[in-house]
Amino acid sequence: MDFYTAALLQGLGYAAMGLGIFISLKIFNIPDITTDGSYTLGGVITAVGLVSGWHPLLTLLFVISGGVLAGIATGLIHTKLKVNSLLAGILVMTALYSVNLGIMGRPNIPLINVNSIFDLLPASESINMELIVFLLTVLLLVAALYYLLHTDFGIAMRATGNSERMVRAMGINTGVMMITGLALANGLTAISGFLLVQYQGFADINMGIGIVISGLASVMIGEAIAKMFNSNNILLQLVLVVAGSILFRLILAGALSSGLNPNYLKLVTASLVLVVLVLTKFKRSRS
Repeated sequence: MDFYTAALLQGLGYAAMGLGIFISLKIFNIPDITTDGSYTLGGVITAVGLVSGWHPLLTLLFVISGGVLAGIATGLIHTKLKVNSLLAGILVMTALYSVNLGIMGRPNIPLINVNSIFDLLPASESINMELIVFLLTVLLLVAALYYLLHTDFGIAMRATGNSERMVRAMGINTGVMMITGLALANGLTAISGFLLVQYQGFADINMGIGIVISGLASVMIGEAIAKMFNSNNILLQLVLVVAGSILFRLILAGALSSGLNPNYLKLVTASLVLVVLVLTKFKRSRS
């Protein structure tokens, strides 16, 4: 049971990243590879801040700021320098490796005897503090995104993703919309790094390699479930991204508990995402 509890916590921790990828991929149709770097950036800032004695909420503010700046960098390269969005993300992700290593000063930082976000609530032996914190964080993020996407600015962002030419004809600066969207997406991704570094107890320079696939899986699984309900409701889509993140981690936990060699975990992850993508495409062609 502890094995699946850990998978549940990881699913909730990665949900913020899934919500970020939902914004970049489903709203703006941009496959943002910056995720790998901004996730690590969030974890790196968290580790350095907590070890230095910063308050966890102050650390969170710096974490979000770091992720937002990473997203802005990708957005500027894409919109102002006219570089392909995928390549722009790869360039920023590559640069962030050096930035993260420079911030850390070493490849790995353990979090030993430091105050974390889990210490802000009263301790209780009967309640899983990590679960409470993760649930509260995810609920706040879903509610905030739902509200944002229903404001005039949020509707303009969604319209930019649907028809950039039409939105530009209405006098809306689509470049600003894309930069803002990527900034928001990477800020959310950094929050995942913030949560999971504290949960696992260390930050590592390689912790973000290939992590974008987890967020992609969350979005794809959520989309597949949403199509079963034939619903385009934004709130349902956001909730299903969270559900997809949890389900994805539970599937991986089930595979490991059944005796899967951990060396093949990345292969299983890629295969699972491929299956979901194919099924989603097949359902679209049938409808």
